[in-house]
Amino acid sequence: MHKWHYSTHVIKALMLAGFTLLIFGCSGKTLVESDLGMSEAPDWVNQGTQYLNNNKGRLFHGVGEAPVMGDASLQKSTADNRARAEVARILSSYLDVASQDYSAASGTGKDAAAQQSVSREIKNLTKINLSGARIIGRWKDKKSGTIYSLAELDMKYVKEVMKNVRHMNQDLQRYINGHAENIFDRISSR
Repeated sequence: MHKWHYSTHVIKALMLAGFTLLIFGCSGKTLVESDLGMSEAPDWVNQGTQYLNNNKGRLFHGVGEAPVMGDASLQKSTADNRARAEVARILSSYLDVASQDYSAASGTGKDAAAQQSVSREIKNLTKINLSGARIIGRWKDKKSGTIYSLAELDMKYVKEVMKNVRHMNQDLQRYINGHAENIFDRISSR
Protein backbone atom coordinates (compact mmCIF):
# COMPACT_ATOMS: atom_id res chain seq x y z
CA MET A 1 0.00 0.00 0.00
CA HIS A 2 2.87 2.35 0.73
CA LYS A 3 4.37 1.90 -2.77
CA TRP A 4 0.98 2.61 -4.37
CA HIS A 5 0.64 5.86 -2.39
CA TYR A 6 4.10 6.98 -3.55
CA SER A 7 3.34 6.07 -7.16
CA THR A 8 0.10 8.04 -7.08
CA HIS A 9 1.96 11.19 -6.04
CA VAL A 10 4.59 10.68 -8.73
CA ILE A 11 1.91 10.11 -11.38
CA LYS A 12 0.00 13.21 -10.25
CA ALA A 13 3.18 15.31 -10.33
CA LEU A 14 4.07 14.03 -13.80
CA MET A 15 0.54 14.67 -15.06
CA LEU A 16 0.63 18.21 -13.65
CA ALA A 17 4.03 18.86 -15.23
CA GLY A 18 2.85 17.44 -18.55
CA PHE A 19 -0.33 19.51 -18.45
CA THR A 20 1.67 22.65 -17.64
CA LEU A 21 4.06 22.00 -20.54
CA LEU A 22 1.11 21.36 -22.83
CA ILE A 23 -0.51 24.65 -21.89
CA PHE A 24 2.67 26.71 -22.27
CA GLY A 25 3.87 24.79 -25.30
CA CYS A 26 0.62 25.28 -27.20
CA SER A 27 0.28 28.94 -26.42
CA GLY A 28 2.51 30.19 -29.23
CA LYS A 29 1.39 33.79 -28.91
CA THR A 30 0.71 35.46 -25.61
CA LEU A 31 -2.43 37.53 -25.73
CA VAL A 32 -2.48 40.41 -23.33
CA GLU A 33 -5.65 42.33 -22.65
CA SER A 34 -4.65 45.87 -23.48
CA ASP A 35 -7.95 47.58 -22.76
CA LEU A 36 -7.55 49.19 -19.36
CA GLY A 37 -11.31 49.66 -19.26
CA MET A 38 -11.21 53.40 -18.70
CA SER A 39 -14.24 54.49 -20.65
CA GLU A 40 -13.41 58.19 -20.35
CA ALA A 41 -9.82 57.72 -21.59
CA PRO A 42 -8.74 58.21 -25.20
CA ASP A 43 -8.39 54.99 -27.21
CA TRP A 44 -4.59 55.21 -27.22
CA VAL A 45 -4.50 54.96 -23.41
CA ASN A 46 -6.59 51.79 -23.42
CA GLN A 47 -4.75 50.25 -26.38
CA GLY A 48 -1.26 50.85 -24.99
CA THR A 49 2.09 50.64 -26.75
CA GLN A 50 1.83 49.23 -30.25
CA TYR A 51 2.91 49.13 -33.87
CA LEU A 52 0.31 51.05 -35.83
CA ASN A 53 -0.27 50.84 -39.57
CA ASN A 54 -3.02 53.20 -40.67
CA ASN A 55 -3.75 56.07 -43.08
CA LYS A 56 -1.09 58.20 -41.31
CA GLY A 57 1.59 55.62 -42.10
CA ARG A 58 3.59 53.01 -40.23
CA LEU A 59 4.04 54.27 -36.69
CA PHE A 60 5.63 53.17 -33.46
CA HIS A 61 3.37 54.28 -30.56
CA GLY A 62 4.55 54.23 -26.96
CA VAL A 63 2.34 54.97 -23.98
CA GLY A 64 3.84 56.05 -20.66
CA GLU A 65 2.25 56.99 -17.40
CA ALA A 66 3.18 58.74 -14.19
CA PRO A 67 1.29 58.85 -10.91
CA VAL A 68 0.76 62.03 -8.93
CA MET A 69 4.16 63.29 -7.78
CA GLY A 70 3.44 66.65 -6.18
CA ASP A 71 5.17 68.45 -9.06
CA ALA A 72 3.03 68.62 -12.22
CA SER A 73 6.01 69.40 -14.46
CA LEU A 74 7.98 66.42 -13.13
CA GLN A 75 4.93 64.18 -13.50
CA LYS A 76 4.42 65.22 -17.13
CA SER A 77 8.11 64.81 -17.92
CA THR A 78 8.13 61.34 -16.32
CA ALA A 79 5.12 60.22 -18.38
CA ASP A 80 6.77 61.60 -21.54
CA ASN A 81 10.07 59.82 -20.83
CA ARG A 82 8.28 56.55 -20.13
CA ALA A 83 6.37 56.87 -23.42
CA ARG A 84 9.66 57.43 -25.28
CA ALA A 85 11.13 54.41 -23.49
CA GLU A 86 8.23 52.33 -24.78
CA VAL A 87 8.91 53.53 -28.32
CA ALA A 88 12.58 52.57 -27.84
CA ARG A 89 11.54 49.13 -26.63
CA ILE A 90 9.36 48.31 -29.63
CA LEU A 91 11.77 49.96 -32.08
CA SER A 92 14.53 47.78 -30.66
CA SER A 93 12.31 44.71 -31.11
CA TYR A 94 11.61 45.74 -34.69
CA LEU A 95 15.30 46.21 -35.43
CA ASP A 96 16.12 42.86 -33.80
CA VAL A 97 13.69 41.14 -36.17
CA ALA A 98 15.18 43.06 -39.10
CA SER A 99 18.72 42.01 -38.13
CA GLN A 100 17.65 38.36 -37.70
CA ASP A 101 16.04 38.43 -41.13
CA TYR A 102 19.19 40.02 -42.56
CA SER A 103 21.43 37.41 -40.91
CA ALA A 104 19.28 34.58 -42.24
CA ALA A 105 19.19 36.07 -45.76
CA SER A 106 22.91 36.86 -45.89
CA GLY A 107 24.14 33.69 -44.21
CA THR A 108 25.93 35.59 -41.43
CA GLY A 109 23.75 34.06 -38.72
CA LYS A 110 26.43 31.53 -37.73
CA ASP A 111 29.26 34.06 -37.61
CA ALA A 112 29.41 35.28 -34.00
CA ALA A 113 31.55 38.33 -34.80
CA ALA A 114 29.15 39.46 -37.53
CA GLN A 115 26.19 38.95 -35.18
CA GLN A 116 27.87 41.05 -32.47
CA SER A 117 28.59 43.81 -34.95
CA VAL A 118 24.97 43.84 -36.17
CA SER A 119 23.73 43.91 -32.55
CA ARG A 120 25.89 46.96 -31.78
CA GLU A 121 24.60 48.72 -34.88
CA ILE A 122 20.99 47.96 -33.91
CA LYS A 123 21.51 49.46 -30.44
CA ASN A 124 23.06 52.58 -31.95
CA LEU A 125 20.22 52.90 -34.46
CA THR A 126 17.68 52.70 -31.64
CA LYS A 127 19.41 55.58 -29.82
CA ILE A 128 19.69 57.69 -32.97
CA ASN A 129 16.09 57.12 -34.06
CA LEU A 130 14.69 57.78 -30.61
CA SER A 131 15.46 61.46 -31.04
CA GLY A 132 12.66 61.52 -33.64
CA ALA A 133 10.01 60.32 -31.18
CA ARG A 134 7.50 63.10 -30.53
CA ILE A 135 4.95 63.42 -27.76
CA ILE A 136 1.66 63.74 -29.62
CA GLY A 137 -0.82 63.44 -26.78
CA ARG A 138 -1.35 63.58 -23.04
CA TRP A 139 -4.30 62.68 -20.89
CA LYS A 140 -4.89 63.04 -17.16
CA ASP A 141 -7.13 60.62 -15.31
CA LYS A 142 -9.35 62.83 -13.14
CA LYS A 143 -9.94 60.06 -10.61
CA SER A 144 -6.34 59.02 -9.91
CA GLY A 145 -4.45 62.09 -11.18
CA THR A 146 -2.25 59.80 -13.32
CA ILE A 147 -0.91 61.44 -16.49
CA TYR A 148 -0.58 59.37 -19.66
CA SER A 149 1.64 60.40 -22.58
CA LEU A 150 1.68 59.13 -26.14
CA ALA A 151 4.97 59.16 -28.08
CA GLU A 152 5.10 58.52 -31.81
CA LEU A 153 7.92 57.61 -34.16
CA ASP A 154 7.21 57.44 -37.88
CA MET A 155 8.75 54.64 -39.95
CA LYS A 156 9.57 57.21 -42.66
CA TYR A 157 11.82 58.99 -40.15
CA VAL A 158 13.49 55.70 -39.19
CA LYS A 159 14.24 54.91 -42.84
CA GLU A 160 15.55 58.42 -43.50
CA VAL A 161 17.92 58.20 -40.53
CA MET A 162 19.12 54.79 -41.70
CA LYS A 163 19.91 56.12 -45.15
CA ASN A 164 22.16 58.77 -43.62
CA VAL A 165 24.01 56.63 -41.07
CA ARG A 166 27.64 56.56 -42.21
CA HIS A 167 29.19 53.97 -39.92
CA MET A 168 26.84 51.09 -40.63
CA ASN A 169 27.26 47.83 -42.46
CA GLN A 170 26.19 48.79 -46.00
CA ASP A 171 24.55 45.43 -46.72
CA LEU A 172 22.51 45.62 -43.50
CA GLN A 173 21.57 49.21 -44.32
CA ARG A 174 20.38 48.26 -47.82
CA TYR A 175 18.53 45.23 -46.47
CA ILE A 176 16.62 47.19 -43.83
CA ASN A 177 15.80 50.04 -46.22
CA GLY A 178 14.58 47.57 -48.83
CA HIS A 179 12.52 45.44 -46.45
CA ALA A 180 11.50 47.91 -43.72
CA GLU A 181 7.81 48.07 -44.64
CA ASN A 182 7.42 44.30 -45.08
CA ILE A 183 9.06 43.64 -41.72
CA PHE A 184 6.89 46.30 -40.05
CA ASP A 185 3.72 44.89 -41.62
CA ARG A 186 4.62 41.39 -40.45
CA ILE A 187 5.30 42.52 -36.89
CA SER A 188 2.28 44.81 -36.65
CA SER A 189 -0.10 42.06 -37.76
CA ARG A 190 0.90 39.73 -34.89
